[in-house]
Amino acid sequence: MKTNIFEPVTLGSLQLKNRISMAPMTRARNADGIPNNDNAIYYSQRAGAGLIITEGTAISDTAKGVLYIPGLYTAEQVEGWKKVTKAVHEKGSTIFTQLWHVGRVSHTSNQPNGIAPVGPSDIQAETSYAWGYDENGKEGPVISSKPRALSTSEVKEVVNDFAKAAKNALEAGFDGVEIHGANGYLIEQFLNPFVNNRKDEYGGTIENRSRFLLEIVDAVIEVLGNEKTAIRLTPYGGLGDLPHYDEIEATYQYLAKELTKRNLAYVHLMDQQSKGSHALPDGFLERFRSWYDGVIILAGSMTREKSEKLINAGTIDVAGFGEPFISNPDLAERLENNWELTPPDRNLYYGLGNQGYTDWKTYKELQLL
Repeated sequence: MKTNIFEPVTLGSLQLKNRISMAPMTRARNADGIPNNDNAIYYSQRAGAGLIITEGTAISDTAKGVLYIPGLYTAEQVEGWKKVTKAVHEKGSTIFTQLWHVGRVSHTSNQPNGIAPVGPSDIQAETSYAWGYDENGKEGPVISSKPRALSTSEVKEVVNDFAKAAKNALEAGFDGVEIHGANGYLIEQFLNPFVNNRKDEYGGTIENRSRFLLEIVDAVIEVLGNEKTAIRLTPYGGLGDLPHYDEIEATYQYLAKELTKRNLAYVHLMDQQSKGSHALPDGFLERFRSWYDGVIILAGSMTREKSEKLINAGTIDVAGFGEPFISNPDLAERLENNWELTPPDRNLYYGLGNQGYTDWKTYKELQLL
């Protein structure tokens, strides 16, 4: 029997009105880092998705690599996010926030008092860009600065920062959190032996390089419970100057086994091919499904046809859509009715103001023009 991806579904602890998820996307709309009414409008406009995952949200003032992103480490930010969660819940959707630390993919202009960003080592992401200020004070893409290696005790402090942000997320009314373990940011930097050359308990073997990720997961579970804890991963990705390594498959098999034990809300996989990086190898999704028996979300160049095929095969449980949601706030309804999609405008993806943010029209509104 075929699955109707547009019908309500219970997946583990998740009660979703459909199997469509809005994937996390940085929009850089918060000059002061505090969510506001415009953010509430933006997310509530897209609450046709069964699950909304917010843009990456900084866990501390040193976690950022992009100007104007929101955080979850101050009381003011918690109050701001309450507006967002309330607006989305009023539309009948579920909302998780994505907890983010960019690690070495940052710039001194993103850091308090211009300090160096941190990473598992002092190896620089020499061809990866942050979004900050250049030497002339002009805003734009800037090559990531040389990082400073975290000490062992500092690694544990970052784990604690994730836990504090998770506690704040609960207070802000989120249904759960997604830990950002993908796209070349800090957690994935620890997994990669070309970037992680540590000699302590966080470096060397697959188990040691995975320790940081699993400690974060466990710290968040301690605060929220496993049913409100999720993670995003990008196996075989290459963003953030992360070279492929021989143990990729073994690393994600180990992680899948460990995450299965923890019975998370979901694991969110992303195929980075849509970002100009490497695609997931043929058969990897099926292998990951055999290793991990919980809820799986897949994002990256998804279509209705592709998502239905993978869901009906049992390979994934929820389809994640990113960029189409930017210019199609009613994306779930458009997919269900096979209505034409409005193409996005990349020039309006980032930056302050509402143009290209809350002013996109639904299909029905366009028919009235």
